[in-house]
Amino acid sequence: MTRILLVEDDDTVAEVVDSYLRAAGMTVVRCGDGASAVTTAVKSSPDLVVLDVMLPGIDGIEVLRRLRQQAVAAPVIMLTALAGEEDRIRGLEVGADDYLTKPFSPRELVLRVQSVLRRAQPGVAPDVTHDEAAVLHDGDLVVDTLSRKVELGGRPIAVTLREFDLLAYFLKNPNRVLSRESLLAAIWGWDVGDPSTVTVHVRRLREKVERLPQTPTRLVTVWGRGYRWDSAEGGTP
Repeated sequence: MTRILLVEDDDTVAEVVDSYLRAAGMTVVRCGDGASAVTTAVKSSPDLVVLDVMLPGIDGIEVLRRLRQQAVAAPVIMLTALAGEEDRIRGLEVGADDYLTKPFSPRELVLRVQSVLRRAQPGVAPDVTHDEAAVLHDGDLVVDTLSRKVELGGRPIAVTLREFDLLAYFLKNPNRVLSRESLLAAIWGWDVGDPSTVTVHVRRLREKVERLPQTPTRLVTVWGRGYRWDSAEGGTP
């Protein structure tokens, strides 16, 4: 059964979210503070973490940072009462896969959880049809859409769930200008959303696949339009 770690210090919110997740057939472990959340995540290896930003002790941003430092790779959906763009970006920059702004619908949270879990399943390639290659190549970059593994120059590269989906989508659409809005729809499934979400993930991808992230040659910005993946010589989508 799918194991969800729910980190929320508001008992009312936690009870509601807990009941909806259990009704959807998931096992829920609850923590009310950041320190216990880190310990529990490391010991229990949850399939997904629902993480509130505002927590007693260490906040959700620091919790997520510590989880990633300790190689906890479970997808993370952040809950935030902070509506400002900078606050949302902070979570994405340290490795959050998705976020919801309070107040939110518990049903929407369950749908987000199910969507993230589907994408995280090994053997489930994002948007790959029967006639598309399961392994994408671009020069020394290799993206296996079934095992969800990335290699650069023969070395494994650690990427988050959304980073993987975004990278695979770029490789399947080389030399095309893709707007942030179209990427939000294709990768996050959002008709309306914060375009800075895409900006943050592109920046993180550049840090992992570009030799000089400040002057990218693969994942380039087309000012006023969006982004374009420039295939390496001999690369095949």
